[in-house]
Amino acid sequence: MNKRLCGLYVITDENLIPRDSFIETVEKSIKGGADIIQLREKTSSTDDIIALGKTLHEITKKYNVPLIINDNPEVAREIGAEGVHLGESDYSILSARQILGNDSIIGISCYNQLQRGINGVREGADYLTFGTPFYTTTKPDRDPTKLEILIEAKRLLKDVPIFAIGGINKENACSVLKTGIDGIAVITSVFGSDDPEKSSAELSSIVKKH
Repeated sequence: MNKRLCGLYVITDENLIPRDSFIETVEKSIKGGADIIQLREKTSSTDDIIALGKTLHEITKKYNVPLIINDNPEVAREIGAEGVHLGESDYSILSARQILGNDSIIGISCYNQLQRGINGVREGADYLTFGTPFYTTTKPDRDPTKLEILIEAKRLLKDVPIFAIGGINKENACSVLKTGIDGIAVITSVFGSDDPEKSSAELSSIVKKH
């Protein structure tokens, strides 16, 4: 799979998506235009995440959309997912690369730390996320990331896909995308809506215009 990543990056939320319609709901977001899916499970057991991930991966493969697993490269390997997303307290990029191999996608959260992004690229990260540009209920205590950081990150790391995450919706997505970044990552604006497919389509349309 091409490791060049861009567009609408949709992240699952176990509190927003009913368990009995989880796969169906995520598939709707893909039908709407999600370019990347991240399975983010914070409270489920490892066995449950692997089982859910394998089922979800069958759907994402059907649409040729990469599936990224949050936090754990060993779980990503077990699922056969295309990659993993790492936070500051998770596995190192080097450890994840040793577990997953050179063809897997490894992304990292940079928060509002430009130097973390620069270091991550040196260590082999395939994409970066910076957040949060706006208030988000997912990370209510996070200090906002100034849009200038996104502009500077893209200037310094122009060949690396960069996404913004945090409080992004169809009303404010344009202001973030105008910084020149490669895409937006969203949770609530898709899975907190009554119609995930429509919400995904609206956001995807905005991204494509930029």
